[in-house]
Amino acid sequence: MIIDSHSHVIIPNEKQIDVMKDANVDMTILFSTLIHPEKSESYGEFITEMGMLQKILSNQINGKEARERSLQELVDTINSFPDHFVGFGPVPVGMSVQETGEWIETKIVKNNLKGLGEFTVGPNQIKLLEPIFEVANELKGLPIWIHTFSPLGINDITDLVDLTKLYSKVPVVFGHLGGLNWLKTIQLVKDIPNGYLDISAFYTTFALSLAMKEVPDRTMFSSDYPYGDPYLAIEAVKRYAPSKEVERMVLGETIADLLNITVSSPK
Repeated sequence: MIIDSHSHVIIPNEKQIDVMKDANVDMTILFSTLIHPEKSESYGEFITEMGMLQKILSNQINGKEARERSLQELVDTINSFPDHFVGFGPVPVGMSVQETGEWIETKIVKNNLKGLGEFTVGPNQIKLLEPIFEVANELKGLPIWIHTFSPLGINDITDLVDLTKLYSKVPVVFGHLGGLNWLKTIQLVKDIPNGYLDISAFYTTFALSLAMKEVPDRTMFSSDYPYGDPYLAIEAVKRYAPSKEVERMVLGETIADLLNITVSSPK
């Protein structure tokens, strides 16, 4: 069983399914996207999309209307291909606890999405996520997925660790292994039972290898497709996993247990 624990909606959806088949991925956890760089046909179009991405990552673009559009695209994709996808849903940052709760109940829970995210905030903005943690805690620990690569630094990751400890019933995925801060991130998450490591965009194979050795039961394979490739990420896990048991956990068992999902017929 292989589950890609973090990938974004691709247009057309059939292209994404073909990529999954080529990599022998049984299921993908889909996240919404406000941009579609895979549709770019020129250098200029690609640069425009990447410029938008940088604004998203620094929380300069976080409007409700944009999030609603991307959420609908996500839900439509999952409903069209339920044997291939489950999803995490976006939540605007900066709302009150009440507003956040209403959004999550009506747009995440009622759409049968499995978690919250991806959250992208700027430096020194981690505390903006606390209302989301409060609501997730009330909903018996709905998982939260947070981008911890650039533009965030080690101080932001430390702030996230504090929130993760405070809301100990909420599973928190440290997306992209902390980027350049992978060494410290692995050390910090190792001692937090509700902290998980996502390997997408790992900076060096040392980061991947160390994560699987130090946190074998809470490290999860993902491709971050279209920014990464599931086939290459799977091969990296197989090459550097310390054992076949850890390989199985990282490639699918851990995320399946976390989200209580099953794959009916492995490829």
